[in-house]
Amino acid sequence: MAKTILVVDDSSSVRQVVSIALKGAGYDVIEACDGKDALRKLTGQKVHLMISDVNMPNMDGITFVKEVKKLASYKFTPIIMLTTESQESKKQEGQAAGAKAWIVKPFQPAQMMAAVSKLVLP
Repeated sequence: MAKTILVVDDSSSVRQVVSIALKGAGYDVIEACDGKDALRKLTGQKVHLMISDVNMPNMDGITFVKEVKKLASYKFTPIIMLTTESQESKKQEGQAAGAKAWIVKPFQPAQMMAAVSKLVLP
């Protein structure tokens, strides 16, 4: 059975690039355009990993991570932040919220896939 990864980004082109890379590696992908949309799509199904942008309308990535960690079904789901933010303070905020990895855009799909394969739940 394919593993499912949730991709949260307000940029449809970024979601597309990430989805193509993930689908090419055999993952199922759920796409969401911001944190609120992503939370709506988390309906109890098994999600093995989440990849989220930081700066998004409606609900930003850090708030999304905090909200996900409150949900019993997803408390232990690893989250990768994929963002243009590279300051240490933002990274620390993300880690404090529960993000497991921080990838700065523009990113190499290979770099992202290495993080995915390391963190995706069995």
